[in-house]
Amino acid sequence: MEKQINVNYVELASENELSSDDRALLQYAKEMLEKAYAPYSNFLVSAAAQLQDGGIVVGTNQENASFPVCICAERVLLSTASILHTNVPIMTIAITYQNIHGDSSKPISPCGVCRQSLVEYEQRTDHKIRLILAGATGKVIILESAADLLPLSFGSSDML
Repeated sequence: MEKQINVNYVELASENELSSDDRALLQYAKEMLEKAYAPYSNFLVSAAAQLQDGGIVVGTNQENASFPVCICAERVLLSTASILHTNVPIMTIAITYQNIHGDSSKPISPCGVCRQSLVEYEQRTDHKIRLILAGATGKVIILESAADLLPLSFGSSDML
């Protein structure tokens, strides 16, 4: 039996088409790029989250000369949110980047490890996380759930 997986998303021509709240969250993520530590890749990533209780949490990528020790912006954000705002659902995360030596004009998407972490956070809080994916300029992609980035994901129910 053949089946199909579809992912629905919204593509905007620029951040100017975002609501004022979404634009402000994305702008905050862009401002936080200066907190990224990426001396090896020169690829700065920032993620800013609006929480259900009104709080805002940010994460930036943190590199290390031992590359497996690096941690992505999304996982820094999720770790911070889970400690400082335990079990508070994340409503929206805006993710952006600056490629110091290259183009930064297309939306960025989380890596596979971050996709798994985002889906697990959704499951943990029983709440979808809306994602705004953007570059420094150009198009913006909006997904209604992190799970849309990882169909057929592995979860706790698979371990029963």
